[in-house]
Amino acid sequence: MDIKTFVNVVSALPKDISVLAKGPTGIGKSHIIHQIGERLNMPVIDRRLAQMTEGDIIGLPELVDGVTRFAPTDWFIRACKEPVILFFDELNRATLEVQQCAFQIVLDRELNGHKLHSDTRVYAAVNVGSEYQVLEMDPALQRRFWAMDLEPTKDDWITWAKQSDDIPSAVVEFINKFPSSLRHTGNMEPGKVYPNPASWHRLCQSLTHAGCNPDDVCGSGSLPALFYPMCLGFIGQTDSVKFSDFIKEYVNKFFAEDVIDSKRWSSKKQSILDLNSDKKNGLLEQIIDWTKTEGNNISIDEVDRCVELVKSCSEEMIVNFFNMVMETEDLDTIKKFHKRLGKLVTDIINESGKY
Repeated sequence: MDIKTFVNVVSALPKDISVLAKGPTGIGKSHIIHQIGERLNMPVIDRRLAQMTEGDIIGLPELVDGVTRFAPTDWFIRACKEPVILFFDELNRATLEVQQCAFQIVLDRELNGHKLHSDTRVYAAVNVGSEYQVLEMDPALQRRFWAMDLEPTKDDWITWAKQSDDIPSAVVEFINKFPSSLRHTGNMEPGKVYPNPASWHRLCQSLTHAGCNPDDVCGSGSLPALFYPMCLGFIGQTDSVKFSDFIKEYVNKFFAEDVIDSKRWSSKKQSILDLNSDKKNGLLEQIIDWTKTEGNNISIDEVDRCVELVKSCSEEMIVNFFNMVMETEDLDTIKKFHKRLGKLVTDIINESGKY
């Protein structure tokens, strides 16, 4: 199941239905659970069961009035007192004792007499694949979940990346062009580095920290000395070569944000307006993609900057851009662009008779 569908389904499930997300490491299972938490406006208590002992869940024994009892952990008591998402990561890498504690929480929604809040939700995640050292889950435990195998798509990642502040636009363009580089599928050699969505995220953060932001160095014909070796440790040799060549020879150094953002537009406006038709057309397609990304609501000021670029194009490109706006089916976006371009497009069509 793709991530968008998974998030929509899980958000709509009854609160007492536990959820099990299955998939290979690095695809963003933990991030997805936190995304659901944001949608439901619920805090997420994230516990990695592979690093826990039985006492980390049930608590430690204490003597009260001559009787021994287990003092519950603070995070579990919080899940009992207020609505939260209780997320158990790496469930199938936990010890059998820890899995049994999770079993009681999933099955009975309580542990040692302490009941979860009625609105608390229980989610878990497991890594799947022959390359992982995991313990087989008890079928009686697994059947208590709504369980789903996650198969993140290129579009899932691109949608997320465009909303992120630390994924350069050039990286999004690379993954869009070479989707197989997002995540290795098939057999994996032990000890060999392969790309996955999480490793791309860490690479972007590291390159930016080292002063090698792909957006800043793309199209230069050469790359900083640290660029390629830094890629090697995150995405492996094959994809490092492909990615480095792409960034080094990148043709269009401008991105949708260079037009939409007022400061970036002010500094790059003339260079953008001087682009040839092919590069302008590519930039206009990026702008349309930006408007279709969830969370991006274009303002009338941003529309004005886009229109200034559009009006520097040929009449055919102006009409094509307006058609792309209409195809977004976003009424608010269409209204804003129609206000600025509607009459111009109508005049072009009436005068040319070609459309």
